[in-house]
Amino acid sequence: MIGIIGAMQLETTAISEVLTEKQRCEYAGMTFLSGKLNGIDVVVSTCGPGKVFAAVCAQTMILKFHPEYLINIGVGGAISPSLHVTDLAVATSTVQHDMDTSPLGDPKGMISQINRIHLPCDPALIQAARDAMADLGLKGEFGVIATGDQFVDSVELKSTLQSRFGAIACDMEGGAIGHVCFINQVPYIVLRAISDNAEDGAPVSFETFAVSAAAQSVKLLTCMLKKL
Repeated sequence: MIGIIGAMQLETTAISEVLTEKQRCEYAGMTFLSGKLNGIDVVVSTCGPGKVFAAVCAQTMILKFHPEYLINIGVGGAISPSLHVTDLAVATSTVQHDMDTSPLGDPKGMISQINRIHLPCDPALIQAARDAMADLGLKGEFGVIATGDQFVDSVELKSTLQSRFGAIACDMEGGAIGHVCFINQVPYIVLRAISDNAEDGAPVSFETFAVSAAAQSVKLLTCMLKKL
């Protein structure tokens, strides 16, 4: 069983529509759709935006469906100047950039109790993503994805996330899912197709490009599953 989580319906609908042997159930107000995707057992859920929804969804999926891997797909904002709209950002690790106990002497981003800033993604999933991107001829970058409960549309904040964490992209869910997977010892990865870029003061393009960007992450995921 492979778990797949997206924040929005546009990120998961393309997968849900092609599942066979579908079974639907609800927990915590979220729908979990299990079935087969190209012969592989998967469970798909749309968690909703933000870290709390993402964490609740990931923990519920782990407890109820026991996935061998958990993959978070969707769209995100570019931080690396090499990433452009519809390019792919694949996490090698995630951070929670809005976690801040620095007044107590901790570095910004430190997650108390587990005492980590970076939550590493699974090497086998990273390699599967590399192979899939090469097969499909998709453009992208591998690196840190920074998560926080805010839509980042500021050039200044993106610059801070790049300098502080080495982030290549930002989102609102991946780091929370990484946190849940880390404490449950479930291998995970975050795949983000770029939907917006605030570089050089350009207007946010999210609404215009979110659908086409989401299709890119689904394309990458489908190819990855064959390799797993």
